[in-house]
Amino acid sequence: MAPILLNCMGSDHMKQHVQVKNPYLDAMEEDILYHFSLSTKTHNLPEMFGDIKFVCVGGSANRMKAFAQFIHQELSLPGSCDELTDICEGTDRYCMYKVGPVLSISHGMGVPSISIMLHELIKLLHHAHCRDVVLFRLGTSGGVGLNPGTVVITEKAVDYSFRPQFEQVVLGKVITRSTELDEGLASELLQCSSELQDIPTVIGNTLCTHDFYEGQGRLDGALCSFSLEEKQEYLRKAYEAGVKNIEMESTVFAAMSRVCGVKAAVVCVTLLNRFEGDQITTPHDVLVEYQKRPQLLVSHFIKKRLGHIV
Repeated sequence: MAPILLNCMGSDHMKQHVQVKNPYLDAMEEDILYHFSLSTKTHNLPEMFGDIKFVCVGGSANRMKAFAQFIHQELSLPGSCDELTDICEGTDRYCMYKVGPVLSISHGMGVPSISIMLHELIKLLHHAHCRDVVLFRLGTSGGVGLNPGTVVITEKAVDYSFRPQFEQVVLGKVITRSTELDEGLASELLQCSSELQDIPTVIGNTLCTHDFYEGQGRLDGALCSFSLEEKQEYLRKAYEAGVKNIEMESTVFAAMSRVCGVKAAVVCVTLLNRFEGDQITTPHDVLVEYQKRPQLLVSHFIKKRLGHIV
């Protein structure tokens, strides 16, 4: 079946607002954002979220709470960072913290989980009349020929065949969307990294898989249908295709952001070099420091955009 290629970016003018690509939403009396425990009838979304300029998402609820507390301190906002409220406390699917113009949200693991979150996030930003929003995914990943602790800013999110596209099955048909990310935003983040110490950073392609084990060529899962040699050959092909790291969310993140006119970036730290192994054996305290690196980089970007840093 030939896939249908959708490459919707819109004009520069349209990019200012968060776009929803669904003609049925306007006719709805109420839009229930079920997994956020929010609704257009029960909550004043423009009042709650209308000033949002930066949205940072990551897999772990604990990590995104920690980021919210960190950015609260970095922006020198009033009140205690320990008293931040989880806006999504009515559900156990995701967490959400609002810190001034920054929204910090967890998305779980894998394309299905982040996809659900993104649908409701984009609708939330649309209903709140947000403008000029920048969206970041902060995460961890496996490096491809990179030392552990390297931060990768994604140029293109690629699929299992190293194509910059995301395939979504809709009513039995394959819809294919482009996964190219904003070049200017990636360059700005790389410049920010050069202003920070001890955060080695590169720009490259990110391989997005549907699985942590076999899908990423690991030899340590409950199932393994390939040899070490086949794994290494696949990683070599990925490396030759410009792939710097491997994770499980970037393609749908890039595709949905692009279609809806939201500037977005994927910023992930590598926890190991996949050419050298599959299991993460780095000491816990070192891993904690690594995981803070994308947060440090994006917080520096946010502070520069807000004029906190000249």
